[in-house]
Amino acid sequence: MPEWNSIAELRVIRRLAEMLNRRWNLGLGFAEPDGSLLQGGRFERFATRRPLCELVQSTAAGRERCAATAAGMLEQYRAGGGCGASTYLCHAGLSEFFVPLEVEGELLGLVLAGGALCARELDSQRATIFARCDELGLGAREVESALARTTVLAPEDEQTLAELIELVVAEILVYREEMARKERRLDRLTRQLADRSSYDQIVGKSQPMQELYRLLDKISATDATVLIEGENGTGKELVARAIHFNSARAQRPFVVQNCSAFNDNLLDSELFGHSRGAFTGAVGNKKGLFEVADGGTFFLDEIGDMSPALQVKLLRILQEGTFIPVGSTREKRVDVRIIAATNRDLKQLVERGLFREDLYFRVNVIGVTLPSLRQRREDIPLLVEHFLHKHAPERQVRLSAGSLQRLLDYNWPGNVRELENEIERLLVLCSDDEVIREEFLSPRIRYEVYSPQGSGEQTALPAAIEQLERTMILDHLKRARWNKTRAAETLGISRRNLIRKVQNYGLERRRNH
Repeated sequence: MPEWNSIAELRVIRRLAEMLNRRWNLGLGFAEPDGSLLQGGRFERFATRRPLCELVQSTAAGRERCAATAAGMLEQYRAGGGCGASTYLCHAGLSEFFVPLEVEGELLGLVLAGGALCARELDSQRATIFARCDELGLGAREVESALARTTVLAPEDEQTLAELIELVVAEILVYREEMARKERRLDRLTRQLADRSSYDQIVGKSQPMQELYRLLDKISATDATVLIEGENGTGKELVARAIHFNSARAQRPFVVQNCSAFNDNLLDSELFGHSRGAFTGAVGNKKGLFEVADGGTFFLDEIGDMSPALQVKLLRILQEGTFIPVGSTREKRVDVRIIAATNRDLKQLVERGLFREDLYFRVNVIGVTLPSLRQRREDIPLLVEHFLHKHAPERQVRLSAGSLQRLLDYNWPGNVRELENEIERLLVLCSDDEVIREEFLSPRIRYEVYSPQGSGEQTALPAAIEQLERTMILDHLKRARWNKTRAAETLGISRRNLIRKVQNYGLERRRNH
């Protein structure tokens, strides 16, 4: 439906309405598809004083009939069709001009102007007006006086008036299309924002990452306990930080502790604090990390390595928000949001009796599983660009196409952390080179045997050996600038043997250039 209030504010519509007013003392009107006239407010400016209309509307019956004028126009339009200007004789006998506002066969409303006499039908109109006004109980002298001040349209005026109303409709349609274009652009931008390439310090725009971002948006708005699962190097701490710094606790502490970094006793003291004299070396009271994190978020990494005794204390904090420091009898209360992470299968640990089942369900209120880099290889180019800028912001450096392909083919057991370390290593080794070539890649990546992504099939040994041999020969040929003698020396084989293998594998320079 049209935004009538916005349309009423359009400068071109207001100017056209002023033209109608000055030239013929006619007002511009708008009607909904059901025939109801738009009145009052912004539309009051388009109204004019028409003596005969005011006289007719001074009676209750006249007002009722005037309100039905647009409905009569709609009946005429539906009966006769057409999309141009039409003339309608109102209940009082005055001429009304209207144009349907139609888009793709759908009627959105009417634009109308009228309440005038037409010179070509002046006598018949006057007779009709006197008869209908007599039905309303209006005196002939009053009607004559009103008719004397009513606009009379010459045939050329009728044509001009119709064109002006059609122009109003055209401008409304242009405005409507412009608004629709802006809405489409806004929708497109919204979709682009929805497909984000990053979330705080997390980088990636693949489908698994889009799903992760949408989940993080929901999680960050709550105080629920979160369990983050995923392989080492997938960015579990980055996710925990993103949740904290997008939550209502963002201005409070964010505390991190790796549960496998200390033995049981030290971790107990680190998490819950201790009192003076609790053990040898405890020369004073010490706050635990839970107390430090009060009001904020505590990220417990590798929670699967926590001992059963500490699991009991953690469960109490989750349930009651209380704990007792080592060597103390005084209970302390804290308000801490806990985000836990692990690269182990906690369900299996529960089944083996190594992790408390009640704690597992209490920690796993909301579970977040991070995809491995192998599951989102399309993010590798984006991550490479991110790490190049992060570790060498002042340099204009990029990877060669071959180097990037090797990174895409590699299996990445260390995930994003391994990729970042590799990029940092490459930046050191390539010195001031603008392009990082394959020869700088780590051997494990350079000689990785490619297998189709997502196939789930193991490569047969002969095929794997053949692929590795081909890759090594091509690599050594490029490093030796296609000098077969030097390449044979670095490979540790004879030149004749190398030439034979080059021919077998189709590695002639011209073919591979």
